[in-house]
Amino acid sequence: MATTTDPPQTPSAGSLGERLRVPSRFPYRTIAMGTIGSTLLMLAALGAGGILIRDPILGHGPLSWIRYGHGRILANAMLYTGFALIIWAWVRLGRYALAGRIGSRPIVIAAACWMAPLLVSPPLFTRDVFSYLAQGAQLLNGLDPYANGPAELVVLPDVVQNVHPLWQTTPAPYGPLFLLVAKGIVSVTGNDMIAGVIATRLVLMIGLAGMLWSLPRLVKHLGGKLPITLWLAIASPMTVIHLVGGPHNDLLMLGFLTIGVLAALERKHVVAIVLVTIGMLIKPTAAWALPFLVWVWANHLPSERKVANFFRAGAASVGIFLPVFVAGTWLSLGSVNLGWLTGLKAPTLIANWMNFPTGIGEIFYSLVNLVIDVEVSPFVTVFRAIAMVGLFVFAGRQWWLARDGGNPAIHRMAIVLLAGAIVPPPSLPWYLTWGFVVLSAFEWRRRNLAVVVAVSVFVTLVYYPTGEQALYDWWFMAGVVAASVYAAASLLRPDPLGIIAAWRGKPVEQFLPAEAPER
Repeated sequence: MATTTDPPQTPSAGSLGERLRVPSRFPYRTIAMGTIGSTLLMLAALGAGGILIRDPILGHGPLSWIRYGHGRILANAMLYTGFALIIWAWVRLGRYALAGRIGSRPIVIAAACWMAPLLVSPPLFTRDVFSYLAQGAQLLNGLDPYANGPAELVVLPDVVQNVHPLWQTTPAPYGPLFLLVAKGIVSVTGNDMIAGVIATRLVLMIGLAGMLWSLPRLVKHLGGKLPITLWLAIASPMTVIHLVGGPHNDLLMLGFLTIGVLAALERKHVVAIVLVTIGMLIKPTAAWALPFLVWVWANHLPSERKVANFFRAGAASVGIFLPVFVAGTWLSLGSVNLGWLTGLKAPTLIANWMNFPTGIGEIFYSLVNLVIDVEVSPFVTVFRAIAMVGLFVFAGRQWWLARDGGNPAIHRMAIVLLAGAIVPPPSLPWYLTWGFVVLSAFEWRRRNLAVVVAVSVFVTLVYYPTGEQALYDWWFMAGVVAASVYAAASLLRPDPLGIIAAWRGKPVEQFLPAEAPER
C-alpha cells in the first residue's frame, strides 16, 4: 500500500473494477483532520467540559479565563469545531471503507490518533467518571456504595464535591467488580482527581483491547467486513468521544462481552459464560446476552434431542454462572451483598424524552395539563411500566426465535441489547454501543450505515459538553438534527448540498469517490 496522501476525490478513467483494483493511498489527511479535531476537544474541554470545581492546574491563574464569560463561549466554539472535524474525518473514512479503498489498518490507526488526546482530557459530555471514583472511595473506606451515595464520605473532599448533585445521595448502579476496579484506582490516586480520571481511562482501555482482539475473529463467524466493523465499533464517535472521552465503564464491559460471544461461537462455552458473567459484574446489562448463549451451546451439543440439549446447556450455564457471580461479588464486597441489584433503580431518576416511554408520557401529560392541572410523574410512570412489559415480551420472543443457535442467535441477542438500551429509563447515548458493537460484525447495507451515522452524531450531541442534557433546548436540538442528517447524507454522497463544490466553483461530481456497488 502506498503511503502518500488521502485517496483521490476524483475517480480515474476506466471501469469501476479497474478503479477498485488500484491500491489506495494511506489517508493521512483524514486521520490528521480527526486528530486536530480531537486535540481541539481536549483543549476546549479545559473550559467547556466536565471541569473540576477546584482545579489545581488552571485554578485562578492566567488561563482561568477560559472558564468564564467570553472565554467559555470561545471554549465551546472550539469544542464544537473539533467535534465537527472528527465527524467529518469519520464519515470520510467510512466512505473509503465502503468503497473498499482502505483496509482495517488505517481505521485502527485513525481511532488511536483520535483517542490519544482524549486520554488526558477533562471528561466530555458527562461527569460519570467522578461518580466512579467517589463510589470506589466509599468501598475503599469501608462504606457500602449500594446503601448510600458519595455524600456520606468524610474524606477525599475533591472526590466527593465533583460528583453531580443528582448522584451525591444515590446508591451505585454498577456491578461489584467495577467498584473493585474503582477502589483500586482511588487507592493509588487518592484525592487527585486529574490522575483519577486519567487512570480510569487507562484501565478502561483493557476493554478496547478486548474488542480489538475479538472483533476480527467475530467478523469471520458473523459475515461482516472488518474495515466496516472497526469503523463502526472502534472509530465511531460513540466510542472515541463517549466511551473514551467520557469515559464510561461500558467500554470495559464490552471487552468481556465481545470475547465471550466469540468464545461461544468457537464452542468454548464455559469460557463464554464466565466472561459474560464478569461483564455483567461490571455493567449489569451484559446479562441480556446470557440466555442467548444457552441456545448457542445447546445447538453445539452432538445429540439430536433438542429439548435435552437445552436443559443440559441451561443447567451447565447456571452451574457456571452462580459460582462466578458469587465469587465476583464476594471478592469485591467481602460478602454476598446483592444491594447492587436495587441500585439499578438509580438511573431511572433521569427523565427526558430521549427515553421514548418517558417522552410519550410527557406528551400525554402536556395534553391533559391543557385541561386540568396534573403532575407529570403518573404519566411517565405508567408509560415506563408499559414499555418495560413490552421489552420483556420482545426479549422473550427474540430469545425463543433464537432457539436454533448459531449466528441468528447472536444477531437477536444484539437486537435485545440495543432494545435494552433504548426502552428502559434512562436512554443514555453511550448505551447504544451495547448492541452496535456486536452488530458491527455482521454485514451492513450502505443506507443502514447512514442511519447509524445519523444516530451516532445525534446521541453524541444531545448532551452539552458539561454533561448536562440539551434535549429541551429546541433551537439547539434543531441544529443537532440538521447536523445528524447532513452527516448521514455525506456518507452516501460527498458534499450532498454542494456547499464545498460551490465554494470551489467545481461540479459536485468531481468530489465523488470511486465506490463499490451496494450489495
